[in-house]
Amino acid sequence: MQTVTLPELNERLKLLPPEKLMVVYDFVSYLSERESNLRLRETPTEAYHTVLNRDWDRSEEDQAWANL
Repeated sequence: MQTVTLPELNERLKLLPPEKLMVVYDFVSYLSERESNLRLRETPTEAYHTVLNRDWDRSEEDQAWANL
């Protein structure tokens, strides 16, 4: 994979019209959030487990998944 430096990327961004910059911003935001979510899954916090336990460790969930 080819590497790109921030100055190279910045020079390309300067050539884009404002409406295209918004598309780039949205995509970079998506990638950043996805990366954060991947890291969260690799090192789950206690709060993460608490939420999962509260939402998934219920008899209703057990019944819903019993036939699969």
